[in-house]
Amino acid sequence: MSGPVPTDDAVRAPSGTAGPSPGPLHGGRAAALAAASAHYLRGEPIDMSALAAELGVGRATLYRWVGGRDQLLAAVLGEMTERTYRVAARGVGGAGAERILTVLDRFMRAVVGAEPLKAFTEREPRLFIRLATMPGTIEDRATELLTGELQAEIDRGALRTRLPTRTLAQAIVRVADSFMYAHYLGGNRPEIDQALEVVELLLRPCPGGGESPDAAGR
Repeated sequence: MSGPVPTDDAVRAPSGTAGPSPGPLHGGRAAALAAASAHYLRGEPIDMSALAAELGVGRATLYRWVGGRDQLLAAVLGEMTERTYRVAARGVGGAGAERILTVLDRFMRAVVGAEPLKAFTEREPRLFIRLATMPGTIEDRATELLTGELQAEIDRGALRTRLPTRTLAQAIVRVADSFMYAHYLGGNRPEIDQALEVVELLLRPCPGGGESPDAAGR
């Protein structure tokens, strides 16, 4: 359910992307992430040598900050996932499964139409699929967001589930990814409607109206 796509002013690249000698590890990582995000959103490739020069540091320092190119790209895509998800959820009414499905529908359609994502996948389709569909930074961020969304509906009494909240969220993320990125995995097109049908089944109430699993299983 990764969503590396800007949809409005709320998802523009971070400001203040770079200056010479960004400082200690945390500040340096933040500067690198901001600069890389800006390149991504403009549809530009992220080259570590060029990025290090832009930040006014050596390659070794940049690698120490971010851990490597794949890790930096995963962090960028994870950040974009959160921004896109929050935009998709903004202003959505309803409650329970209906609300969750509406948010997911908006999110997935925004992702598959994203120009920055199209530019990235045209250059490096295999890398994108590996980063977006395997366990790691991007899946963890999406699962965390959806866990919070599901738990909010459970807490307000609008949703009962058969699984612990985090387990359910992770299952939904993996279902969404497999259908949303079907065209990168050998299919002809994204299959968003099919993804929503499967998620709807996962969100159906417990048999007999039983309670959702205890919060300890979140």
